[in-house]
Amino acid sequence: MTEYLNIAGNTIAYDVTGQGPLVVLAHGIGDSRHSYRFLAPALAAKGYRVANVDIRGCGDSSLGWDGYSRTDIAGDLVAVVRHLGGPAVIIGQSISGGAATIAAATAPEVITGVVELAPFTRAQPFDLGGLVRVKRFRSGYTQMAQVIMRGRLENWKKYLDLALPTKPADWGSELARIEAKLSEPGRMKALQAMCKSSPADAGEHLAKVTCPVLIIEGSVDPDWADPRAEGEKILADLPKGLGELVVIDGAGHYPHVQVPDQVVALTLPFLERTLTRA
Repeated sequence: MTEYLNIAGNTIAYDVTGQGPLVVLAHGIGDSRHSYRFLAPALAAKGYRVANVDIRGCGDSSLGWDGYSRTDIAGDLVAVVRHLGGPAVIIGQSISGGAATIAAATAPEVITGVVELAPFTRAQPFDLGGLVRVKRFRSGYTQMAQVIMRGRLENWKKYLDLALPTKPADWGSELARIEAKLSEPGRMKALQAMCKSSPADAGEHLAKVTCPVLIIEGSVDPDWADPRAEGEKILADLPKGLGELVVIDGAGHYPHVQVPDQVVALTLPFLERTLTRA
């Protein structure tokens, strides 16, 4: 059953399944909590209480927010954790990876760990060399530039095709669901606002994180010419010894959709270390 948390007159939609220590799932831009349709039940079955969140402007959460930055999303995630009675580990993908970093740095008393899936957690310099050398990066960059400038759903769908090099069995119905949601008035504008927001706010908080961080990258993610190098740069900006990086060979920007079993296998030991069971 979908629940709603009121934040300053707007609403954040979320589902809660399972019982046990709290894990909060937060998806990327242009998506919804349905992105975690494979991960959420798997974690709940292993004894965790899983809160699967629609970040602001997405899914069943409301539109009309004052901002769509990582700092804004982080505040929402911390509010959800406090509302549900943390502490919690946040699993955040893409923009929500950066938001999870900020949440951990600003609310260490309730965030005990962070799993970042293909995270945008650092300001991205223009990588001309990468665009010239790496076709998948050039193609992804081109489609995202069209989304940002023109807000065309067709470009977003072409980006998703690159970002998920191997599709799950339900991809046809899932893509139709994404298309229907983004066709609602205001949803594409929220996506564009998130695309335009800088990850610099998250990068500035990396050194302030005090909890363990697991970074999971896909080796063929089209958002970076070298996904491993991006993950290593995040590790370098974290306090020494806090971060761990795993790169999944053949995965794109949505490892939790493309290879959910591998993501679960990596995540469970991390949760055991960072969440106390009653």
